[in-house]
Amino acid sequence: MTYDFDELILRRGTDSVKWDGVKELWGRDDLLPMWVADMDFRTPPFVMDALQRQLSSGILGYTRPCDDWAPAIKDWLLHRHGWQIETDWLCFVPGIVRAQAFALLCFTRPGDRVLVMPPVYHPFFLVTQKLKREVVFSPLDLRDGYYHIDFDRLEHDVEGCRVLILCNPHNPGGRVWTADELRRVADICHRYGVMVLSDEIHADLTLPGYSHHPFATVSPEAADISLTFMAPSKAFNMPGLASSYAVAVNPDIRHRFHEFMEAGEFSEGHMLAYVGCAAAYRQGEEWLLQLLTYIQGNIDFTEAFLRERIPSIGMIRPQASYLIFLDCRRLGLAQSELLRLFADGARLALNDGTMFGQGGEGFMRLNVGCPRAVLKQALEQLEAAVSHI
Repeated sequence: MTYDFDELILRRGTDSVKWDGVKELWGRDDLLPMWVADMDFRTPPFVMDALQRQLSSGILGYTRPCDDWAPAIKDWLLHRHGWQIETDWLCFVPGIVRAQAFALLCFTRPGDRVLVMPPVYHPFFLVTQKLKREVVFSPLDLRDGYYHIDFDRLEHDVEGCRVLILCNPHNPGGRVWTADELRRVADICHRYGVMVLSDEIHADLTLPGYSHHPFATVSPEAADISLTFMAPSKAFNMPGLASSYAVAVNPDIRHRFHEFMEAGEFSEGHMLAYVGCAAAYRQGEEWLLQLLTYIQGNIDFTEAFLRERIPSIGMIRPQASYLIFLDCRRLGLAQSELLRLFADGARLALNDGTMFGQGGEGFMRLNVGCPRAVLKQALEQLEAAVSHI
Protein backbone atom coordinates (compact mmCIF):
# COMPACT_ATOMS: atom_id res chain seq x y z
CA MET A 1 0.00 0.00 0.00
CA THR A 2 1.23 3.49 -0.84
CA TYR A 3 0.62 6.17 1.77
CA ASP A 4 -0.04 9.81 0.91
CA PHE A 5 2.19 12.25 2.75
CA ASP A 6 1.32 15.12 0.43
CA GLU A 7 -2.24 15.38 1.76
CA LEU A 8 -2.96 18.72 3.44
CA ILE A 9 -4.64 18.21 6.82
CA LEU A 10 -6.52 21.09 8.47
CA ARG A 11 -5.29 21.20 12.08
CA ARG A 12 -6.44 24.63 13.21
CA GLY A 13 -9.32 24.41 15.63
CA THR A 14 -8.36 20.93 16.86
CA ASP A 15 -6.61 22.16 20.04
CA SER A 16 -3.29 21.35 18.42
CA VAL A 17 -0.42 22.82 20.44
CA LYS A 18 1.53 23.32 17.23
CA TRP A 19 -1.23 25.17 15.37
CA ASP A 20 -3.61 26.57 17.97
CA GLY A 21 -0.84 27.51 20.40
CA VAL A 22 0.80 29.98 18.04
CA LYS A 23 -1.24 32.99 19.08
CA GLU A 24 -0.58 32.41 22.75
CA LEU A 25 3.20 32.37 22.25
CA TRP A 26 3.68 34.79 19.34
CA GLY A 27 0.71 37.09 19.91
CA ARG A 28 -0.62 36.48 16.40
CA ASP A 29 -2.14 33.57 14.51
CA ASP A 30 -1.01 34.28 10.95
CA LEU A 31 2.29 32.41 11.30
CA LEU A 32 2.96 29.08 9.60
CA PRO A 33 3.82 26.71 12.46
CA MET A 34 7.01 24.73 11.92
CA TRP A 35 7.99 24.25 15.55
CA VAL A 36 6.48 21.61 17.90
CA ALA A 37 7.88 18.15 17.16
CA ASP A 38 4.83 16.43 15.81
CA MET A 39 4.02 15.89 12.14
CA ASP A 40 1.32 17.28 9.89
CA PHE A 41 0.62 13.83 8.43
CA ARG A 42 -2.32 11.64 9.33
CA THR A 43 -1.69 9.21 12.13
CA PRO A 44 -1.42 5.81 10.38
CA PRO A 45 -4.79 4.26 9.49
CA PHE A 46 -4.02 0.96 11.25
CA VAL A 47 -3.47 2.87 14.52
CA MET A 48 -6.73 4.78 14.09
CA ASP A 49 -8.57 1.56 13.24
CA ALA A 50 -7.26 -0.14 16.39
CA LEU A 51 -8.39 2.81 18.52
CA GLN A 52 -11.83 2.79 16.91
CA ARG A 53 -12.20 -0.95 17.60
CA GLN A 54 -11.34 -0.37 21.25
CA LEU A 55 -13.82 2.51 21.52
CA SER A 56 -16.58 0.52 19.83
CA SER A 57 -17.21 -1.38 23.07
CA GLY A 58 -19.06 1.74 24.19
CA ILE A 59 -17.56 1.74 27.69
CA LEU A 60 -14.53 3.71 28.84
CA GLY A 61 -13.90 1.62 31.95
CA TYR A 62 -10.72 0.69 33.74
CA THR A 63 -8.49 -1.47 31.56
CA ARG A 64 -5.30 -3.44 31.85
CA PRO A 65 -2.55 -3.47 29.20
CA CYS A 66 -3.73 -5.27 26.08
CA ASP A 67 -2.21 -8.74 25.70
CA ASP A 68 0.00 -7.72 22.80
CA TRP A 69 1.50 -4.56 24.32
CA ALA A 70 4.69 -6.06 25.74
CA PRO A 71 5.14 -8.73 23.00
CA ALA A 72 4.77 -6.06 20.30
CA ILE A 73 7.43 -3.88 21.92
CA LYS A 74 9.79 -6.82 22.37
CA ASP A 75 9.41 -7.93 18.76
CA TRP A 76 9.82 -4.39 17.42
CA LEU A 77 12.98 -3.68 19.40
CA LEU A 78 14.52 -6.96 18.31
CA HIS A 79 13.55 -6.57 14.65
CA ARG A 80 14.29 -2.87 14.21
CA HIS A 81 17.12 -2.30 16.68
CA GLY A 82 18.60 -5.72 17.43
CA TRP A 83 17.76 -5.41 21.12
CA GLN A 84 16.42 -8.53 22.82
CA ILE A 85 14.67 -7.56 26.02
CA GLU A 86 12.64 -9.39 28.66
CA THR A 87 9.05 -8.52 29.51
CA ASP A 88 9.84 -7.62 33.11
CA TRP A 89 12.35 -5.00 31.91
CA LEU A 90 9.42 -2.92 30.65
CA CYS A 91 7.47 -0.26 32.51
CA PHE A 92 4.76 1.92 31.01
CA VAL A 93 5.40 5.66 31.46
CA PRO A 94 2.97 8.48 30.61
CA GLY A 95 5.37 10.46 28.45
CA ILE A 96 9.16 10.64 28.39
CA VAL A 97 9.57 14.08 29.99
CA ARG A 98 7.42 12.89 32.89
CA ALA A 99 9.43 9.67 33.04
CA GLN A 100 12.67 11.63 33.32
CA ALA A 101 11.16 13.64 36.16
CA PHE A 102 10.07 10.43 37.89
CA ALA A 103 13.56 8.96 37.44
CA LEU A 104 15.20 12.07 38.91
CA LEU A 105 12.84 11.90 41.90
CA CYS A 106 13.58 8.20 42.27
CA PHE A 107 17.38 8.18 41.88
CA THR A 108 18.51 11.65 43.00
CA ARG A 109 17.97 14.14 45.79
CA PRO A 110 17.64 17.93 45.77
CA GLY A 111 21.06 19.44 45.21
CA ASP A 112 22.43 16.45 43.29
CA ARG A 113 24.25 17.24 40.07
CA VAL A 114 22.78 16.17 36.73
CA LEU A 115 24.74 16.53 33.48
CA VAL A 116 23.32 17.45 30.08
CA MET A 117 25.09 18.15 26.79
CA PRO A 118 23.76 21.30 25.13
CA PRO A 119 22.43 22.37 22.79
CA VAL A 120 19.83 19.79 23.75
CA TYR A 121 16.12 19.24 24.23
CA HIS A 122 15.28 21.91 26.81
CA PRO A 123 13.18 19.87 29.30
CA PHE A 124 16.38 18.00 30.15
CA PHE A 125 17.62 20.99 32.10
CA LEU A 126 14.36 22.83 32.81
CA VAL A 127 12.75 19.86 34.57
CA THR A 128 15.98 19.16 36.44
CA GLN A 129 16.15 22.75 37.68
CA LYS A 130 12.49 22.77 38.72
CA LEU A 131 13.16 19.66 40.80
CA LYS A 132 15.93 21.55 42.62
CA ARG A 133 18.78 19.50 41.17
CA GLU A 134 21.93 21.25 39.97
CA VAL A 135 22.42 21.15 36.20
CA VAL A 136 25.94 20.67 34.87
CA PHE A 137 26.31 21.73 31.24
CA SER A 138 28.92 19.91 29.15
CA PRO A 139 28.56 21.44 25.66
CA LEU A 140 28.84 19.49 22.44
CA ASP A 141 31.31 20.59 19.76
CA LEU A 142 30.05 21.55 16.32
CA ARG A 143 32.62 20.40 13.74
CA ASP A 144 32.38 19.49 10.09
CA GLY A 145 28.66 20.15 10.07
CA TYR A 146 27.81 17.77 12.94
CA TYR A 147 27.79 17.71 16.72
CA HIS A 148 30.48 15.72 18.51
CA ILE A 149 31.02 14.81 22.16
CA ASP A 150 34.16 16.30 23.70
CA PHE A 151 35.12 13.30 25.82
CA ASP A 152 37.88 15.09 27.74
CA ARG A 153 35.39 17.78 28.70
CA LEU A 154 32.75 15.19 29.52
CA GLU A 155 35.10 13.29 31.82
CA HIS A 156 36.01 16.51 33.61
CA ASP A 157 32.40 17.69 33.93
CA VAL A 158 30.79 14.39 34.93
CA GLU A 159 32.83 13.91 38.10
CA GLY A 160 30.56 14.40 41.08
CA CYS A 161 27.35 14.02 39.05
CA ARG A 162 24.66 11.50 39.91
CA VAL A 163 22.98 11.31 36.50
CA LEU A 164 23.70 12.07 32.85
CA ILE A 165 20.67 12.63 30.60
CA LEU A 166 21.49 11.49 27.08
CA CYS A 167 19.59 12.40 23.91
CA ASN A 168 20.01 9.40 21.59
CA PRO A 169 19.47 10.31 18.72
CA HIS A 170 20.22 13.93 19.44
CA ASN A 171 17.65 16.72 19.36
CA PRO A 172 17.99 19.40 17.93
CA GLY A 173 21.10 18.36 16.00
CA GLY A 174 19.84 15.06 14.60
CA ARG A 175 23.06 13.17 15.38
CA VAL A 176 22.86 9.39 15.49
CA TRP A 177 25.58 8.53 17.97
CA THR A 178 27.87 5.68 16.94
CA ALA A 179 28.25 2.57 19.06
CA ASP A 180 31.83 3.62 19.83
CA GLU A 181 30.75 7.07 21.01
CA LEU A 182 28.09 5.55 23.26
CA ARG A 183 30.56 3.00 24.66
CA ARG A 184 32.91 5.84 25.59
CA VAL A 185 30.06 7.65 27.36
CA ALA A 186 29.20 4.41 29.19
CA ASP A 187 32.82 3.81 30.19
CA ILE A 188 33.22 7.31 31.63
CA CYS A 189 29.91 7.20 33.48
CA HIS A 190 30.56 3.69 34.82
CA ARG A 191 33.97 4.72 36.20
CA TYR A 192 32.49 7.73 37.97
CA GLY A 193 29.37 5.97 39.22
CA VAL A 194 26.99 8.05 37.10
CA MET A 195 23.59 6.73 36.00
CA VAL A 196 22.49 7.40 32.40
CA LEU A 197 18.91 8.27 31.45
CA SER A 198 18.75 7.67 27.71
CA ASP A 199 15.94 9.43 25.83
CA GLU A 200 15.52 7.44 22.60
CA ILE A 201 12.18 8.80 21.42
CA HIS A 202 13.58 9.62 17.95
CA ALA A 203 15.14 6.15 17.49
CA ASP A 204 12.58 4.91 14.98
CA LEU A 205 13.13 8.03 12.86
CA THR A 206 16.75 7.12 12.14
CA LEU A 207 17.15 7.90 8.46
CA PRO A 208 18.35 5.53 5.71
CA GLY A 209 22.10 5.03 5.81
CA TYR A 210 22.35 5.23 9.61
CA SER A 211 21.75 2.76 12.44
CA HIS A 212 20.38 3.55 15.87
CA HIS A 213 22.17 1.91 18.79
CA PRO A 214 20.13 1.63 22.00
CA PHE A 215 22.48 2.82 24.72
CA ALA A 216 21.99 -0.28 26.85
CA THR A 217 23.16 -2.55 24.02
CA VAL A 218 26.63 -1.10 23.39
CA SER A 219 28.40 -2.67 26.39
CA PRO A 220 27.74 -4.50 29.66
CA GLU A 221 28.63 -1.28 31.49
CA ALA A 222 26.01 0.66 29.51
CA ALA A 223 23.34 -1.89 30.35
CA ASP A 224 24.31 -1.84 34.01
CA ILE A 225 24.05 1.93 34.56
CA SER A 226 21.14 2.96 32.36
CA LEU A 227 17.41 3.47 32.15
CA THR A 228 16.13 3.86 28.60
CA PHE A 229 12.97 5.70 27.51
CA MET A 230 11.30 4.96 24.17
CA ALA A 231 7.93 5.45 22.46
CA PRO A 232 6.13 5.06 19.13
CA SER A 233 4.85 8.63 19.44
CA LYS A 234 7.32 10.55 17.26
CA ALA A 235 7.63 7.98 14.48
CA PHE A 236 3.92 7.23 14.17
CA ASN A 237 2.62 10.73 14.96
CA MET A 238 0.68 9.79 18.08
CA PRO A 239 2.18 11.83 20.97
CA GLY A 240 -1.30 12.68 22.22
CA LEU A 241 -1.65 9.08 23.42
CA ALA A 242 1.31 9.34 25.82
CA SER A 243 2.28 5.76 24.98
CA SER A 244 5.89 5.70 26.22
CA TYR A 245 7.79 3.04 28.11
CA ALA A 246 10.99 2.55 30.07
CA VAL A 247 13.44 -0.33 29.70
CA ALA A 248 15.74 -1.27 32.59
CA VAL A 249 18.26 -4.12 32.27
CA ASN A 250 19.88 -3.75 35.70
CA PRO A 251 17.60 -5.49 38.25
CA ASP A 252 18.33 -2.95 41.00
CA ILE A 253 17.48 0.02 38.78
CA ARG A 254 14.44 -1.86 37.53
CA HIS A 255 13.16 -2.70 41.00
CA ARG A 256 13.63 0.82 42.35
CA PHE A 257 12.04 2.51 39.35
CA HIS A 258 9.12 0.09 39.10
CA GLU A 259 8.48 0.40 42.84
CA PHE A 260 8.47 4.20 42.59
CA MET A 261 6.15 4.17 39.58
CA GLU A 262 3.75 1.68 41.15
CA ALA A 263 3.61 3.60 44.44
CA GLY A 264 1.84 6.50 42.75
CA GLU A 265 0.18 4.38 40.05
CA PHE A 266 2.25 6.36 37.52
CA SER A 267 2.77 3.20 35.47
CA GLU A 268 -0.95 2.71 34.89
CA GLY A 269 -1.62 3.67 31.26
CA HIS A 270 -4.92 4.28 29.56
CA MET A 271 -6.45 1.80 27.16
CA LEU A 272 -5.74 3.72 23.96
CA ALA A 273 -2.05 4.15 24.78
CA TYR A 274 -1.54 0.38 24.98
CA VAL A 275 -3.66 -0.37 21.92
CA GLY A 276 -2.08 2.34 19.79
CA CYS A 277 1.45 1.27 20.68
CA ALA A 278 0.79 -2.38 19.84
CA ALA A 279 -0.89 -1.50 16.53
CA ALA A 280 1.97 0.79 15.48
CA TYR A 281 4.63 -1.80 16.20
CA ARG A 282 2.72 -4.77 14.74
CA GLN A 283 1.57 -3.12 11.50
CA GLY A 284 3.71 -0.04 11.04
CA GLU A 285 6.97 -1.00 9.38
CA GLU A 286 5.95 -0.36 5.76
CA TRP A 287 4.29 2.94 6.70
CA LEU A 288 7.41 3.96 8.60
CA LEU A 289 9.74 3.11 5.72
CA GLN A 290 7.68 5.25 3.36
CA LEU A 291 7.61 8.07 5.93
CA LEU A 292 11.40 8.00 6.29
CA THR A 293 11.82 8.20 2.53
CA TYR A 294 9.49 11.21 2.43
CA ILE A 295 11.25 12.94 5.31
CA GLN A 296 14.61 12.38 3.67
CA GLY A 297 13.15 13.97 0.56
CA ASN A 298 12.07 16.99 2.60
CA ILE A 299 15.55 17.28 4.08
CA ASP A 300 17.10 17.08 0.59
CA PHE A 301 14.64 19.73 -0.63
CA THR A 302 15.49 22.04 2.25
CA GLU A 303 19.23 21.61 1.78
CA ALA A 304 19.03 22.35 -1.94
CA PHE A 305 16.70 25.34 -1.44
CA LEU A 306 19.00 26.93 1.13
CA ARG A 307 22.11 26.31 -0.96
CA GLU A 308 20.60 27.75 -4.13
CA ARG A 309 18.30 30.49 -2.85
CA ILE A 310 19.23 31.41 0.74
CA PRO A 311 22.99 30.71 0.92
CA SER A 312 23.35 32.90 4.01
CA ILE A 313 21.46 30.26 6.01
CA GLY A 314 23.00 26.83 6.48
CA MET A 315 21.74 23.70 8.18
CA ILE A 316 22.94 20.77 10.23
CA ARG A 317 21.78 17.81 8.18
CA PRO A 318 19.94 15.41 10.51
CA GLN A 319 20.79 11.73 10.59
CA ALA A 320 17.52 11.07 12.39
CA SER A 321 14.12 12.75 12.67
CA TYR A 322 12.40 15.58 10.85
CA LEU A 323 13.95 18.43 12.84
CA ILE A 324 16.57 20.63 11.16
CA PHE A 325 18.78 23.04 13.10
CA LEU A 326 19.16 26.06 10.83
CA ASP A 327 22.49 27.88 11.10
CA CYS A 328 21.68 31.57 10.66
CA ARG A 329 24.93 32.97 12.04
CA ARG A 330 26.10 34.30 8.68
CA LEU A 331 23.15 36.71 8.69
CA GLY A 332 25.00 38.62 11.40
CA LEU A 333 21.85 39.25 13.44
CA ALA A 334 21.44 39.34 17.20
CA GLN A 335 19.12 36.58 18.43
CA SER A 336 16.32 39.06 19.07
CA GLU A 337 16.65 40.33 15.50
CA LEU A 338 16.69 36.76 14.20
CA LEU A 339 13.45 36.00 16.01
CA ARG A 340 11.83 39.07 14.48
CA LEU A 341 13.06 38.06 11.03
CA PHE A 342 11.34 34.69 11.26
CA ALA A 343 8.12 35.83 12.94
CA ASP A 344 7.52 39.31 11.53
CA GLY A 345 9.40 39.01 8.25
CA ALA A 346 8.91 35.39 7.19
CA ARG A 347 5.68 34.81 9.18
CA LEU A 348 7.02 31.51 10.46
CA ALA A 349 6.81 29.99 13.93
CA LEU A 350 10.05 28.12 14.63
CA ASN A 351 11.85 27.16 17.83
CA ASP A 352 14.41 29.68 19.05
CA GLY A 353 17.83 27.99 19.06
CA THR A 354 18.70 29.49 22.43
CA MET A 355 15.95 27.50 24.11
CA PHE A 356 18.24 24.46 23.71
CA GLY A 357 20.94 26.07 25.79
CA GLN A 358 24.56 26.94 25.13
CA GLY A 359 25.47 26.72 21.45
CA GLY A 360 21.99 27.60 20.27
CA GLU A 361 22.74 31.24 19.54
CA GLY A 362 22.27 32.04 15.86
CA PHE A 363 20.19 28.91 15.24
CA MET A 364 16.51 28.17 14.69
CA ARG A 365 14.88 24.72 14.70
CA LEU A 366 12.72 23.90 11.67
CA ASN A 367 10.21 21.03 11.62
CA VAL A 368 9.99 19.46 8.13
CA GLY A 369 7.51 16.76 9.14
CA CYS A 370 4.90 18.20 6.80
CA PRO A 371 3.70 17.99 3.18
CA ARG A 372 6.34 19.26 0.78
CA ALA A 373 4.03 21.99 -0.47
CA VAL A 374 3.89 23.44 3.04
CA LEU A 375 7.66 23.19 3.38
CA LYS A 376 8.12 24.95 0.04
CA GLN A 377 5.80 27.75 1.14
CA ALA A 378 7.73 28.17 4.39
CA LEU A 379 11.10 28.35 2.65
CA GLU A 380 9.79 30.83 0.09
CA GLN A 381 8.50 33.05 2.90
CA LEU A 382 11.92 32.85 4.54
CA GLU A 383 13.64 33.66 1.25
CA ALA A 384 11.51 36.79 0.84
CA ALA A 385 12.24 37.92 4.39
CA VAL A 386 16.00 37.42 4.08
CA SER A 387 16.06 39.33 0.77
CA HIS A 388 14.91 42.45 2.62
CA ILE A 389 17.68 42.47 5.22
